[in-house]
Amino acid sequence: MPQVFHPSMNTFARVSIFGAIFLVATIFGIGWGLVRSPYMTEAGVIRSQPVPFSHLHHVGDIGLDCRYCHRSVETEAFAGIPSTEVCMNCHSQLWSESEMLAPVRESFRENKPLEWTRVHDTPDYVFFHHGIHVSKGIACERCHGQVDKMPLMWRQNTLHMEWCLECHRHPDKNVRPKEDVFAMGWKPKSTTPTGAELVAAHHIRSETNCSICHH
Repeated sequence: MPQVFHPSMNTFARVSIFGAIFLVATIFGIGWGLVRSPYMTEAGVIRSQPVPFSHLHHVGDIGLDCRYCHRSVETEAFAGIPSTEVCMNCHSQLWSESEMLAPVRESFRENKPLEWTRVHDTPDYVFFHHGIHVSKGIACERCHGQVDKMPLMWRQNTLHMEWCLECHRHPDKNVRPKEDVFAMGWKPKSTTPTGAELVAAHHIRSETNCSICHH
């Protein structure tokens, strides 16, 4: 029986197969990298705000406690965004004529909230409760980074599920004494209990069941 295909077709077939595998792997790699890139996660990306609020100045320089602005962080799911009245507690006296703060004065005068852009925002199908995490000794900077060094706010972490699960699987690596939850740049002392001791003291259970976050 005569040969139907030229012998060179064997080489062509091999090249096609390996080329297809390489192409699929390349597409998968690009997709994998894209999902984890700042373009998708917005990690490290500064979002536009109605007023360029500086945590570096207010937290790092002045020393404001997180709870002064985020008043529901210890008890509620949402940490809370400060009302204009909170801003005006200081800025009715300090920098009261600053052009940069004109939107704040207008908001206060018209009793209309400023429309802040959420920087840390989980999808609607994910439930996150600030109060529970704070009460268990999980610090603000564990998720938000050292905001006292941020002239403008950006997302420090990806907020991907794998990032959350890493903490849930190993809470002993992330927990700290409750009195230090709001401290920035915290380092454990020689007298600080170990992570395992804090996990036991705070009655932390390593919750990784889907229903914990996806109700």
